Amino acid sequence: MRTIPCIILAILLSFSATTAQKNELVSGPMTGAVELRDAIIWAAVLPSVKQAAIRYWPEGKPGSAKTVVYGGKLGELYNPLKINLVNLDPGTVYHYEVLLNKVSVKKSSFKTKTLWQYRMPAPDFTFLTGSCAYFNEEGFDRPGKPYGKDSSIFLTMAQEKADFMLWLGDNWYTREVDYSSAPGLLYRAHRDRSLPVLQPFLSAMPHYAIWDDHDFGPNDASKAYIFREDSRRVFRDYWPNPTFGQEGKGIYTQFSFSDVDFFLLDGRYFSSGSRMPDSIGGKPNAEKKMYGDEQMEWLRNALLQSNARFKVIATGSQALNIYSRWDSFHHFPVEYHSFMDWLNEVNISGIVFLTGDRHHSEVIRLDRKGNYPLYDITNSPLTSGEAAPSGAEVNSPIRIPGTLVVTQNYSRIKVLGPPNDRKMQVEFVDRGGQVLGKFEVAAKDLKK
Repeated sequence: MRTIPCIILAILLSFSATTAQKNELVSGPMTGAVELRDAIIWAAVLPSVKQAAIRYWPEGKPGSAKTVVYGGKLGELYNPLKINLVNLDPGTVYHYEVLLNKVSVKKSSFKTKTLWQYRMPAPDFTFLTGSCAYFNEEGFDRPGKPYGKDSSIFLTMAQEKADFMLWLGDNWYTREVDYSSAPGLLYRAHRDRSLPVLQPFLSAMPHYAIWDDHDFGPNDASKAYIFREDSRRVFRDYWPNPTFGQEGKGIYTQFSFSDVDFFLLDGRYFSSGSRMPDSIGGKPNAEKKMYGDEQMEWLRNALLQSNARFKVIATGSQALNIYSRWDSFHHFPVEYHSFMDWLNEVNISGIVFLTGDRHHSEVIRLDRKGNYPLYDITNSPLTSGEAAPSGAEVNSPIRIPGTLVVTQNYSRIKVLGPPNDRKMQVEFVDRGGQVLGKFEVAAKDLKK
């Protein structure tokens, strides 16, 4: 008669052990950079985890599963980790599971890129963008009305059938208790990344990211920020981008998807800061730079090397809004005009800017004499407070009519069409899935 209670006890103990294992996964899994034959899987785990691994297999072939064990250090207060899966097959769906202490705690999937070059037309695809994700934390926020809004927008985004998400900066907001120390920076990334509302979205698609001031450090933070190296280390630990700057500096990088190249810029690590005067003695201030010489040299050469139909330059602050009194590339006049003059001289087609920061969304069109217009697609905010244009921006003549959105939203961007008529379609979408603004540009209209 004691057999049945013993069996029940064994089942309960087994269930408790499994539940404990599941709770050891703090955040993720999140797929990062995915290429033709490799992918990066990110996760964060508790200090109690002794071994972490990824078991993966091609769809429909679980019998061919392979396991990669994480070789880095565990047992710390915070344990973000990345595992590289290599020698994959192009254009293939892979399923994977996170193993903690040899127990499966969560499953997800991803698809490697299609090897389309010289074989077929460039595949159509969809990606999401957004910036300014503020997550409230009582006791550390400013007194009064919370600055963070409804975070359920991430549940809406998780339902999108998108190929990836590109975070445009201010992906979390450091507070006074965070940005005054290296442990504070790490705490903010860890705490906000672990929120339950984010987890379905993190697993839904691959993620790429840049930063802006609030996830780099204090408001308007620049290269003067004394914890910039620590901040860079946190960014590297919490984002699975393909690379992070060159020679150990900054976080700029590049990736491609179908016939689009994405150039992810770093507007903080090298920046002189927006508070430095634009001009000295009536002349443009040559010392005021947003991106720095090394990064701009890389960008010029990378653009020249690109054969992509669209060349998307992603940066935290607006690039083309000459009416903005806030952070914007044009407030760094020598660097700005040098780059714009260079763009007019060289024959580079298909350039489009993606930016965030402004707490509203809009599309800016900057006409150029003898050349195609440049567009700046700004998307903000995801969850933080909104801010409507003011002053000269209220009736800005360079804003595309019908594109101003002053509420929480994200961008759904589609690149589609036959080779001779590829288009980029942009929709600004609220947390309920309603489209609030639209914009479209054809590749054939982005040529000198």
